[in-house]
Amino acid sequence: MADKSQRSDVTLDTIVSLCKRRGIIFPGSEIYGGLQGTFDYGPVGAELKRNVKDAWWRAMVQERFDIEGVDSCLLLHPSVWEASGHVENFTDPLCDSLGPSRKRYRDDHIEDTECTLYRTVDVTDEEPKAIEGGEIWAPTKKKAKEFYQTWWEKHLGLEGRRVKLEEVEGSTTVGRFSPDDGGKLTAARMFNLMLSTTVGPVEDSSARVYLRPETAQGIFINYESARATARRKLPFGLAQQGKSFRNEITPRNFIFRTREFEQMEMEFFCKPAEYCQDGEQTDMEWFDFWRNERLEWYVRYGIRRENLKFYDHPKEKLSHYSRGTTDIEYLYPIGWQELEGVAHRGVFDLTQHMEHSGRDLRYFDPQVEKHYLPCVIEPAAGTDRAVLAFLCDAYREEVVRRADEGKGGKESKRVVLGLHKDLAPIKAAVLPLLQNRPDLVEMARKIATDLKRFTNAVYDDTGAIGKLYRRQDEIGTPYCITVDVDSLEDHAVTVRDRDTMEQERIPADKIAGWIRNNLAG
Repeated sequence: MADKSQRSDVTLDTIVSLCKRRGIIFPGSEIYGGLQGTFDYGPVGAELKRNVKDAWWRAMVQERFDIEGVDSCLLLHPSVWEASGHVENFTDPLCDSLGPSRKRYRDDHIEDTECTLYRTVDVTDEEPKAIEGGEIWAPTKKKAKEFYQTWWEKHLGLEGRRVKLEEVEGSTTVGRFSPDDGGKLTAARMFNLMLSTTVGPVEDSSARVYLRPETAQGIFINYESARATARRKLPFGLAQQGKSFRNEITPRNFIFRTREFEQMEMEFFCKPAEYCQDGEQTDMEWFDFWRNERLEWYVRYGIRRENLKFYDHPKEKLSHYSRGTTDIEYLYPIGWQELEGVAHRGVFDLTQHMEHSGRDLRYFDPQVEKHYLPCVIEPAAGTDRAVLAFLCDAYREEVVRRADEGKGGKESKRVVLGLHKDLAPIKAAVLPLLQNRPDLVEMARKIATDLKRFTNAVYDDTGAIGKLYRRQDEIGTPYCITVDVDSLEDHAVTVRDRDTMEQERIPADKIAGWIRNNLAG
């Protein structure tokens, strides 16, 4: 279970502010007041997210000889979710506040609390009057007043009235009350987390389908077809990226928990230990391999090792089919939380789909001359959680003194996203020193055009050079290329490094090759 450790170098509010300010991530449907649990990626964020996905695909599929890629539908036959257990088991117990907030909570997230009942009394008039329905449960009178001011005053129509909260003698008890408004809670009810829709012209139960809550089942139902057409023997994997949807009760913490999100999952099919020959890795050895392989991928792309750790689920908390589950946790500003899960799913999924579909999904092993179902190891990462982790780990603030950046030698704060070059949304920004000099603009635009042939480069002349540098620092651009008046004479440009702020003079006709080599390096 994630602990409560906190980071001091960055807050979630800081990241949220940066994302909105620099076009990385916006609240979903913002012009209509927003839709809770949804977020849109802006021009910079779309490139960052694409780069994270490309880096994952490169490591999981393109750099390996034993993994193929698939892309299954968002809408799957309803029987898929019956076979997987999602229709029956993909539920949370929920309870609602009977107070004015009407907030909904997961039942297992509510703890018994010692609270006292406070009665709302209107003392505006000569005769005090107890307000019917104004009973607030709170651990202290101070908290009761906070609940009243936040929720109950308006709910009871007491704005502008003088009110006091009277403690009901002997009412103190241990029970379950809303931590937001002090109302009583309803009994728990089961709530399915899948979002449903209908297909076809008639909206009835026979037309109901579900938006997939995970990408894994789309891999399992294509397992046999993909294995046969790719001519694969065990062990091998199938990887997929794509959108998933969950009707989250309390989406929170920015893009960490949302109702619409993207996943990067791989199902690795391998031999159960009893069928392995000498020298072959067993299913548990593959489980250990993928735990370490996935953690190292985050380190490879710039996350500091000290901000990553394993959390092994205790046996009593494992899913009934799991032979082992490990979370790769990251130290977010909200504390240690799951970044990616690696699960040993055994033969559960293929067994379920074989039984429900009637299709034989067993693998024939010519070495032992037997049919059997392979074990499955599943590394499952949330793309959005990975984006958030890379943003948090790359963020830093520095105090710098740079006379050549328009600050007159004074100290100033520099915000930098020190993203790995492969993940950086923009690789190079070409900046003319003077936007009112057509010859400088023409030269800068030509350089930007040449760079765009092989990488994502931009041209920008919308501010003073110091502000342009700061803008690119904040979105993680590794290199800024400045075309100045001297460039017209010596045919060279100044390249500024994001991390060191060092500047180097490079011949203009060599700059494309220089950028290409440094990005590769």
